[in-house]
Amino acid sequence: MSEKHRKKKRRLLRGLKRGLKNPFTYLMILIMGMLVLSTYVVYKTETKTDSGITGMFDAVWHTIVAVVAAYYDFYVKSVPGRFASLVLLLLGMAFWAVIIGKITSVIMDIQSKNNKGLKKIRAMKGHFLLCGWRSGFEQLLDTVMRSNPDITPDMIILVNNAPSQQVEQLKEDSRFSGVKYVAGDFSDAETLKRAHIDTAGRVLVIADPGTGKSSSMEIDSRTVLAVLTMKNLNPSVYISAELLDEKLAEHLRLAHCDEIILTQEYEHSLLATASSGQGYSNVIKSLISDDSDTGIVVASFPQGYVGKNYGDLESYYGKQGESKLLVGLLLNGDGHRNEPLLTPATSYVIPRNSKSILVCANENS
Repeated sequence: MSEKHRKKKRRLLRGLKRGLKNPFTYLMILIMGMLVLSTYVVYKTETKTDSGITGMFDAVWHTIVAVVAAYYDFYVKSVPGRFASLVLLLLGMAFWAVIIGKITSVIMDIQSKNNKGLKKIRAMKGHFLLCGWRSGFEQLLDTVMRSNPDITPDMIILVNNAPSQQVEQLKEDSRFSGVKYVAGDFSDAETLKRAHIDTAGRVLVIADPGTGKSSSMEIDSRTVLAVLTMKNLNPSVYISAELLDEKLAEHLRLAHCDEIILTQEYEHSLLATASSGQGYSNVIKSLISDDSDTGIVVASFPQGYVGKNYGDLESYYGKQGESKLLVGLLLNGDGHRNEPLLTPATSYVIPRNSKSILVCANENS
């Protein structure tokens, strides 16, 4: 016997053992046995009367109609036949009650798993994972969607350990219709596999305070572990991760995290600039827009400008109109990883894998 046949036989035996352990199996065997017995009684007794049942086919047909339609196609006359026909009616009611109950149970189980983030998600590719949960998550998700117009709600998978009621309320919002949910620890490999991390395009990991009792170091450590796990499962996925403290930033760089967001550092810098009374915070707010087409925008430029001078690229954007202003380049490759270079000299040679950093105005303003 080949290995393939042995595996098939083992699977068949495992399935048989599971079936024998299921009470539903024994109930169905009991019902089927009583159906067969009642049909036989009708056949043996009614063929001797003028009820119209003349053979086994008529007895079987009588059973099918009694069980499925709950009425008699033949008028049974013998006492044993009537008793057996009554049993058939009761068995039909029990049979359909079991079937309907089973179907309802399966539907409720699927819905429950879906609400709790335990339902298996169909295979996806190039989707977006948003890992973590915290206060104000609804606004964060809305901003993510508006900042990424190429991402539709059905391409987003939320991965977190938030209470299922909160996630259900979120999904009831029409803006997030189609958003999928996977419950679990986003630093756990099995949870990430259920979210199809191996085929994901982008990931955003936010600092998740959990129950609120974790220190900033514990929160950041979980973020680092999550990024390490994700990069191990899918080295090509683009990951942006939020840190509360700079202490573990180097660990994220070693994990090849593509973007590191130091929340507290940004907050401190914003507060410090606002203290000068020069309106810096208002400027920064307008530059970091929720709209993907206004404020600071990173965009690709024609490949023909690679190897040319930065001044040539400035001229190119100058011809595009006043709505776009080139302020620098985002460098990748040759030791650079998403490294901004602001207003280089006009003679600077544009390297490969770089993108333009633009300040874009709202064309309707």
